[in-house]
Amino acid sequence: MTSDAPVDARPPGGKTFFGHPRALSTLFLTEMWERFSFYGMRAILVLYLTASVADGGLAVGESSANAVYGTYNAMVYLMALPGGWVADRLIGARRSVLWGGVVIAAGHYVMAVPARWSVFAGMALIVLGTGLLKPNISTMVGALYDRDSPRRDAGFSIFYMGINLGAFIAPLVTGFLGEKINWHLGFGAAAVGMTFGVLQYVLGRRNLGDAGALPADPLLGADRRRALRRIGVTVLVAVLVLAALAVAGLFTVNTVVNLLTAVTVLVTVGYFARILTDREISGTERLRIKAYLWLFVFAAAFWLIYDQAGSVLNIFAADRTDRTVFGFTFPASWLQSVNPILIIIGAPLAALLWVRLGHRVSTPMKFAVGLVLNGLSFVLMAAAAQAAVGGDRVSPWWLVAVYAIQVAGELSLSPVGLSATTKLAPVKYASQMLGLWFLATAVGDAIGGQVARLAASWPEPTYFLTFGCASVLLGLGAVMFARHIRRLMAGIH
Repeated sequence: MTSDAPVDARPPGGKTFFGHPRALSTLFLTEMWERFSFYGMRAILVLYLTASVADGGLAVGESSANAVYGTYNAMVYLMALPGGWVADRLIGARRSVLWGGVVIAAGHYVMAVPARWSVFAGMALIVLGTGLLKPNISTMVGALYDRDSPRRDAGFSIFYMGINLGAFIAPLVTGFLGEKINWHLGFGAAAVGMTFGVLQYVLGRRNLGDAGALPADPLLGADRRRALRRIGVTVLVAVLVLAALAVAGLFTVNTVVNLLTAVTVLVTVGYFARILTDREISGTERLRIKAYLWLFVFAAAFWLIYDQAGSVLNIFAADRTDRTVFGFTFPASWLQSVNPILIIIGAPLAALLWVRLGHRVSTPMKFAVGLVLNGLSFVLMAAAAQAAVGGDRVSPWWLVAVYAIQVAGELSLSPVGLSATTKLAPVKYASQMLGLWFLATAVGDAIGGQVARLAASWPEPTYFLTFGCASVLLGLGAVMFARHIRRLMAGIH
């Protein structure tokens, strides 16, 4: 069987995984278990933060809990940027994924400790570990295909199924354990999932060939020592800033959330400026980065709305929906499994569609479709919120319909965005560009966490309708600029 993968990506005997390089199976399963741990914890995080002390929670207000959730998501994706740099310049993608998985597992085990401090300490470890794993495993997937192969989008869509298989199973397990038995037991289940992921990756490493084995642009000698000193200084400064906040009595949840939101936005601006002014990239690569900047803004706006599923919509599920079936009230977090199961169903269809359409539908147009559908999901959510005015509980089918629309939008944007990132990336910034793609999620989630504060004070129908219409209008604007963006992509489809 033939394949578009580079020769060194194929295992001996030419075995394939659904017609793709066998190495995709190892990366698929690693990502599946990492996402099990991430989405399992995420499904119950806001519910745990807002639960009363009597119910084992932290009794954090809804507004602050939404902001913490958004900022945590943002930090997970923000750290993908230095994680990509570590792979590119120091240890390679393969070892970055391994060590990232180990640190993530440690973070979940810390969260399983039944103490108030454990959740925030565990989240800090998960942030660091995910930064190492997340961008680099996607870089390794991209390395399995020729740069402009039409099968590339299909390969990423299959990889995306691994993400969502883990995301589907996780809330069912952690949600039941956390909401019905003990929150920390739910966090512990996420730890076990990540442990499986690490073991599977180690056992399947023989399938990977040379993919990710070496840094793309390694630092050597004095340059390496200088970089390590800078990292040490940066860590020291961060610790001193946090210590100063604590001494001044400003080390509060809201202060830290606001500080991290500002850092996320400033890092984004600075990083784009650095790439665009780098004299070592060619004129064509610079044009492609300008095209990518448009896609980045569209993606950030998409995630601002989409990732409120685990915060604002999760609280709506807990407080406003009738979840009793045959006398059993199922956990609100179970509704977090609706989105991934729909993606599992839709991803193969999307993969087939992209192969059939080839280059006839451009990447900017796919992004536009994603934005419009995402906005329409919030317009429908406004109708659900209106039906719940007065304290009535509405059918959970409202949320199922909202997630179905969002899934259609996600399949138009997210796997396509991963693929576009690997195609538009300057050679010098290969793994770091995957970090930059996840930085779009970080910006969206950081700003989205601040925006979600409004859900606690605005009338719910007004909140959903306002941001739903804004996303639809942005999508229509993307259609208008699609031709211009394609010209900037300089031959990349």
